[in-house]
This record gives sequence, structure tokens and C-alpha cells, in this order.
Amino acid sequence: MQFNTISMVGLGYIGLPTAAVFASRKIKVIGVDVNQKAVDTINRGEIHIVEPDLDMVVHAAVKEGYLRATTVPEPADAFLIAVPTPFKGDNHDPDLGYIESAAKAIAPVLKKGNLVILESTSPVGATEQMAEWLAEARPDLSFPQTHGVESDIRVAHCPERVLPGHVLRELVQNDRIIGGMTTRCSEQACALYKTFVEGECLTTNARTAEMCKLTENSFRDVNIAFANELSIICDKLDINVWELIKLANRHPRVSILQPGPGVGGHCIAVDPWFIVSSAEKEARLIRCARETNDMKPQWVVAKVMEKVKQFKEDHPAKSPKDITVACYGLAFKPDIDDLRESPALNIVKAIIREHTGDVVAVEPNITHHEGVLDGMKLVSLGEATKTANVHVLLVDHGVFKMDIPTLEYLVDTKGIW
Repeated sequence: MQFNTISMVGLGYIGLPTAAVFASRKIKVIGVDVNQKAVDTINRGEIHIVEPDLDMVVHAAVKEGYLRATTVPEPADAFLIAVPTPFKGDNHDPDLGYIESAAKAIAPVLKKGNLVILESTSPVGATEQMAEWLAEARPDLSFPQTHGVESDIRVAHCPERVLPGHVLRELVQNDRIIGGMTTRCSEQACALYKTFVEGECLTTNARTAEMCKLTENSFRDVNIAFANELSIICDKLDINVWELIKLANRHPRVSILQPGPGVGGHCIAVDPWFIVSSAEKEARLIRCARETNDMKPQWVVAKVMEKVKQFKEDHPAKSPKDITVACYGLAFKPDIDDLRESPALNIVKAIIREHTGDVVAVEPNITHHEGVLDGMKLVSLGEATKTANVHVLLVDHGVFKMDIPTLEYLVDTKGIW
């Protein structure tokens, strides 16, 4: 099938780079997003997120007429859906509401021969559920769940597996797992991605593709949980965890990860719960790892309050209101502006609730933060190191690895200071 026009539904951290890469191959891309401000920004040839080199690719694509954004879906040959899959309630149950809304939005413009691909990281069975929503909205078309390889509409799942900060390169170079609801669905989806993917396109069924992404991030979550638990144990036993890991990793078959303040982002902090929701009794280790990583921010906050207490004891003339705490880093990983599921951000908010004095934050990757940081005061790195009394290193941004003065009252969750 010839893909002359592609519709990218969701223009966030995955959707916009994917749309831009397709457009850079001289394919017409119609980007769809409910955020009018994001749509207007893109149509000016600008971007609303931080990702190296993305601004140049988007600017060129818009200027040359290959990328255009809108809030209303239009006809296309292929539709790629990359919308959030958050939780609902307190039990980490997956919320497919955004996927349902996207499916119902594109349904009126579907035509025979179209390909629909769900890129959103999803619980097992989400692609089939999306196909059901499409079928309910368009009874005049046939879908894979009822007509197999002869269906009018092809449906597949192809999860993103890229690293923020390296998205453009990894979109092109990484292998892709493509799970069609039929072999013909997989073949067409594979042909679409091969327009820019230099890595291998590996085909399977939709459920396996969904589970593959969840498995990859759960594997990482379990390994991070080991490192985070180790850091807590070492703190109790008065052992330098950074030195310990460095020495243990000299073993040829040991590769322990580095601990941190928790786990954030839209993948590792979320995806394991999708497995737990599908197999609650069986996913015991995965649940335990997730709970360990979710608990780490609380432990960090307790360590910070210990430092505040220590500073007060060493400076009895000062009241708690006179003690300023500086927190370094708010994003969920280094050198990006992404705050999704960020343990650092949650730690700072918890410190603000518990500490009666000033709490300031240093986040070099965020300049426009209206309505995002709930009144949190952002200051420069120099101001924080000179004026604050207690210091909390939460994210190992590159700028934090420069020459930093010795800070006496310090909680360093990344081991760089």
C-alpha cells in the first residue's frame, strides 16, 4: 500500500518526533492534538517540548509543507495513535480513556484500506479494545476481529522504545516490535515504519507486542529497585553505596545499576503496573519492585528533614523558618524538561509540605512553568549554592557536574557531589 498521508494523533514527546521523522521523508503528515496551543506552536514551525534537534526538523517539515497540525482528524492512509495511558483511581488501574477518545475521533474519517496503529504503551488487550471501539463507531467497515486478513481496516500495535534526549536518533536506529491483529496488519505496519526505520522491524501479534514493551520496562524497574533497596540498606549500615556498587561491578557477571531518588517518566514508573493489573496474583516480584521504587521518595524526604534538624542543632540561633532548602533537578531524568511521574518533583512538593522555611528549586531545563510547578520558586544554580542551608541533589543534570562548591548539609541521591 502507498502511504501518501499519515495522521499522527497525539503530538507529545513521542507523537511529534515521529510525525517529524515521517515528514522529513517527504510524506505528508497531519498532526492531531487536543491542545490548541501546541497545534498553533507547531504550525509556526516551533515546538512545545524539549528534545535535541527536534526544533530544526519540525521547522523544516512545516516550512516545506509536509507537516501540519490540527485539532480535528482528517482523512489519511494511516493513523498512528500516541496518547497517554494514565492510571485511574488509587489501585494503578490503566485508564484507556485517551485511547478511546482518539479512536472515536478518527472513526468518522476512516475509509477502506486504512491502517490504524496504536503506539501508546498499553495493557495487554488494549489494541483489541481499540479495534472494538472503531468497529462500534463504523459498522459499515470490517475489522480484523471479525474478518481477519480480509478486513477493510488493518489494526496493529507498535510501542515506542526511545530514550528522551535521543528520540530522533533512536526512532530511526532502534528495532521496532510490530504486532498486528493479523499477519496482513503486521505486514502493512512494517511497510509503513520501514519508510524511516533503519533497525529491524520484528513482527508478532498485538498482545505479544504490548507485553514486550511492558516486559522491557519491568525488567529495568526490577533492577533499579535492587539498587534503590541496596542504597537504603547501605545507609543503615554506614556503607558508601556508590563505592560498594563500583567494587561489586568488577565481577564479570555483575552489573548493578545506580540508585536514585525513585523512578519517573511515562514508562518505567507506569508500565509494570499494567502487568500487575492483568495478572495480580502472579506478578509478585514486579509489584514488589514497583512498591520499592515508589517508596524511595519518602525515604529521601526523611533524609532531608534529618539534615534540616541537624542544621538547626548546629545553629541554635536559627529557627526552622530561617532554614532554606535548595533542591537541584525536577525532571524525571537528566538534561530534559519532562516532569511526568518525576520522583524529584514529588520530593520537592513533599519537602514544601513538611518544611516551614523556604524551599527553592534549580531546574535549568525549564523556563516556562506557569501552572506546572504550583508556585514553586525557581532560582539559579549559583543563587542556590550560595544562599541555601540544606542542599538536595535529585537529578544529575550535566550542569550540576561542573565545579560545585563543597556543600556541608547535603543529601545527594545520585552520588555526583
